[in-house]
Amino acid sequence: MQNIDCEKIAIFGGVYNNYLALEALVADARKRGVERFFCLGDLGAFGPNPNKVFPILLENDIAVVQGNYDHSIGNDLSDCQCGYTDPQDNYFAQISYDYTYRHVDSEFKKWQKTLPPELRMTLDGKDILMCHGSPRKTNEFLWESTTPTHFLEKLCQDFDADIILATHTGIHWKRHLQDGKFFANVGVIGRPENDGKTNVWYAILSQNGGVSLDFIPLQYDYKKLASEMQDEDLPQEFIDTILTGWWTTCLEILPAKERAQGKF
Repeated sequence: MQNIDCEKIAIFGGVYNNYLALEALVADARKRGVERFFCLGDLGAFGPNPNKVFPILLENDIAVVQGNYDHSIGNDLSDCQCGYTDPQDNYFAQISYDYTYRHVDSEFKKWQKTLPPELRMTLDGKDILMCHGSPRKTNEFLWESTTPTHFLEKLCQDFDADIILATHTGIHWKRHLQDGKFFANVGVIGRPENDGKTNVWYAILSQNGGVSLDFIPLQYDYKKLASEMQDEDLPQEFIDTILTGWWTTCLEILPAKERAQGKF
């Protein structure tokens, strides 16, 4: 387990080909004093021009967990292993996956195959586990409204962690647990959170007499992203989400409470 000797680290999930948000994140986080960066997976999906993502990751020495998307791309699989069950969700997920797979260079496909399924580190004496969906399953959806606290505490116990950080759902949230432990979904930077706002979210983990986590709203050039999506003939439904902040696809997986907060 790696001991991290820095005051602030940035953690984010779901790039979804949104290189513009990734560039904005690096700049924003550095202004806030961040020294290290960790991505919790799903580099592709949804957005345009996937090859623009990888140079940013490599140039900034960003450590990456292998998400379900990265595993599929790296191993030449036929779908994203996203974990959807509804035909409509899977329809749009397949469009997204096929586009990303066709446009990723072979060197980056090979690189994604080598990514680890989890990362562990120690920060201020706290053992931190970073994963994609959950420690037990890469594409597991852990929602704030439906995930019991006792289940999260058992995950910490079973996987020897004080803090578990995940992503996959696309919506950030945090739960305090017993003995100063906590679970957090750090959100994604690839698309907005189904709240009618165009910003995306990432998290900063800080040590200063303890370990704390703050969620950071991130602005980026979403209009430019939408224009590039249009140029690449991606579905109008995807473009509308970027422009309005409301999800138009992959809605059926949402629990009732999370779906009720959206427009559709």
